[in-house]
Amino acid sequence: MTDHVRPAELAAWFAQVAPGARPLVLDVREPWELQQAAVAAQGFELLAIPMGSLPARLNELDPERPTACLCHHGVRSLRVAAYLEQHGHEHVANITGGIDAWAQDHDPGIPRY
Repeated sequence: MTDHVRPAELAAWFAQVAPGARPLVLDVREPWELQQAAVAAQGFELLAIPMGSLPARLNELDPERPTACLCHHGVRSLRVAAYLEQHGHEHVANITGGIDAWAQDHDPGIPRY
């Protein structure tokens, strides 16, 4: 079952599920969305792969690595998180509320769109 994590809880989730691992935030938004607003990688690696490109690029992701999926509001990222779990990824979370919640609750410097 996919974990649901608010942006402010992300560091604690990474520490809980895989202490000492290299955490990943997988941003599944489209390139134009990344130009509108993006998070800064702080304590995690940030990788952008649009949702529609994920099947062709799945081999770029380590199934052992804790991965939190991010989109605009959390719907696409939830689908991607479920897809990753179906393909053997163990530690996967959906960032609930997406980058919109990140801007509202965690980093007001991020533009909302």
